[in-house]
Amino acid sequence: MIKNPKTSPGLSFEFFPPHTPKASLRLWQSVERLAPLAPDFVSVTYGAGGTTRDRTMAAIQAILDRAHLNVAGHLTCVGATREETLEVARSYLRSGVRRIVALRGDPPKGETIFQPHPDGFASAADLVTGLRGIGDFLISVAGYPEKHPEAVSAASDIDNLKRKVDAGAANVVTQFFFENGDFLRFRDACAAAGIAVPVIPGILPIENFSRMVNFAARCQSSVPDWMHRAFAGAETADAAHDLAVSVALDQCRGLLAEGVEHLHFYTLNNPDLTYDVCHALGFEEVPSASVSKLPGVA
Repeated sequence: MIKNPKTSPGLSFEFFPPHTPKASLRLWQSVERLAPLAPDFVSVTYGAGGTTRDRTMAAIQAILDRAHLNVAGHLTCVGATREETLEVARSYLRSGVRRIVALRGDPPKGETIFQPHPDGFASAADLVTGLRGIGDFLISVAGYPEKHPEAVSAASDIDNLKRKVDAGAANVVTQFFFENGDFLRFRDACAAAGIAVPVIPGILPIENFSRMVNFAARCQSSVPDWMHRAFAGAETADAAHDLAVSVALDQCRGLLAEGVEHLHFYTLNNPDLTYDVCHALGFEEVPSASVSKLPGVA
């Protein structure tokens, strides 16, 4: 039983900014549900080229003001000059945000290849260097247990990750995966390359199996055959929910047994699955972790 989630293992959640009033309510319900678990931090995603900038900032501000959580803002290199990107970082600082998830970012919709802005950051490592020059941020970067889809090899992907860490990243948060062996081999490769910062596994509880399969294909994250068979046999919503909790729970327990000290959950703004997994792991609500009941994200 984990009596205090502030001790090992650490815990964090990712949310995405809402696009509609209904989505705003869902985000805030997610925050209300998960904040009492007292995560070490939560992160809020940021669309390509700043397409969700205003919504991201509104979500961050609401979480800071009403949930009093430690928030990490995402930041990408896509579709903006260096100065425009750094101004977003400065706006984070003004809001009290000291954590950033620094990403190269995916190509904008309709494009297949990342093209840096002529006056922009060319890579995540370049972005990390820029961020280190303007503030004392704690910077997370992305890692890929099955390698980034654009990497020519696993070795070159690790080399790129080391450049990000050498530029000043404090930790690595991975893309989701379903076979723990993929993560463990990746962690070993990081260590062999001299990457000494924490490597945090990204966990995706499966809300909708078919949507997840499509998403995994775009990310080139493999979905084991046994998962296809298992979810095909889940004939009701309750059965699918229970199976999703069981799958994520087994994955987390296996990772903790291998010495993992922090779990990062991709919530997709669906708090119940993540809450149930954390509860089954033994995380308990912290009475002091109070959250305003007002849906504060516009």
